[in-house]
Amino acid sequence: MHSQPQVLESAAPAAADDDEISLLDVLIVLLKHKILILVAPSIVAVIAVAYALYLPPIFTATTRILPPQQSQSAASAMLSQLGGLAAAAGVGGSKANDTYLALLKSRTVADRLIQRFDLMTLWKSKYSSDAQKTLASISAIASAKDGTISIDVDNKDPKLAADIANAYVEELSRFMQTLALTEASQRRLFYEQQFAKAKDNLIRAELQARQGLTHNGVVKVDDQGRTLIESAARLRAQITVKEVQLGAMRSYAANGNPQLRMAQQELGVLRNELAKLEGSDKPRMDTPLKVGADGTDGSRGLANLGLLRELKYQETLYELLARQYEMAKIDEAKDAPLIQVIDKAIAPDKKSKPKRAQIVLLSAIAAFFVAIIAAFLKEGLERARTNPTHASRLNTLRQYLSWRR
Repeated sequence: MHSQPQVLESAAPAAADDDEISLLDVLIVLLKHKILILVAPSIVAVIAVAYALYLPPIFTATTRILPPQQSQSAASAMLSQLGGLAAAAGVGGSKANDTYLALLKSRTVADRLIQRFDLMTLWKSKYSSDAQKTLASISAIASAKDGTISIDVDNKDPKLAADIANAYVEELSRFMQTLALTEASQRRLFYEQQFAKAKDNLIRAELQARQGLTHNGVVKVDDQGRTLIESAARLRAQITVKEVQLGAMRSYAANGNPQLRMAQQELGVLRNELAKLEGSDKPRMDTPLKVGADGTDGSRGLANLGLLRELKYQETLYELLARQYEMAKIDEAKDAPLIQVIDKAIAPDKKSKPKRAQIVLLSAIAAFFVAIIAAFLKEGLERARTNPTHASRLNTLRQYLSWRR
């Protein structure tokens, strides 16, 4: 009955002896190889000091901006336009700041900065891709929880670091002006393209009318004919402008949009008016109107009349599109996203890198632990050589490690 407690009492001191012997073995190994454990970290620390002193000082310039605060739907529309650029930057569409991060990290902005500061020559880069990688390595662009974006730039020259950080904001603003990020900018871009086409068509119509009058002679048109020409040309131009407006609206509005439906109804009314003016249910754009002419061959007069009507149509269309284009530019200026600079980057007066004390301390600590591991490995190999079984295994291991077999 009393044998079990005695066994337990005898086992407890034995376990304590084993723990005490294990601790003593550890201390013996550490003291046995104390030269390795103490000298190795000292040598590494000296090398780390020399390396840290060799490293040039690096200065970090920081600028903080507050991007335009937009709704989630607007941000999603912007991301859909960016396409692969947003996907490359990991944009998910939930935060508007992600869009501006993608723009700041884009290749377009990087190329403009490289060209602006001639970084390929400064960094002696043979290829632009190498300069882009170097620029990305010295730039840290991140969004904070408070909605701001910080741009950190590292460089040996503190002034150049500040200039590049501020240039990021300037190039972002320039880049955003070329992108249709809002509905107003989409309308402006659409009308800009149509206005350029109308300008070319007007020049072509003027040239054709001049050539026609030179070849066929001058046609005298009475007041009624002139009124019909101007009315038909204005209606045709209004129809074309309304079609252009519908095309611009379809780029950002759904089919059920009330404004889109209203524009479609207005287009139908204009077409009906033109059809009544030309004396038919459907508009006939190419049929010349019957107006009086004096002293001129009828066929030539009608040909010139068609050229004059086309010229009047192009002039009216040009004027109407010019108004729409100017209105679109004004709307875009009102809705233009404004980037606010909270902290402009200035040339830092203190270096940020390298942290020499930290380099030396971490190197010494790492060398210390490596030396301890090496001491135990060395001790384990020595004990394995004294053990016959382990010695034969070591010889077998050496044979397999050897390249000569």
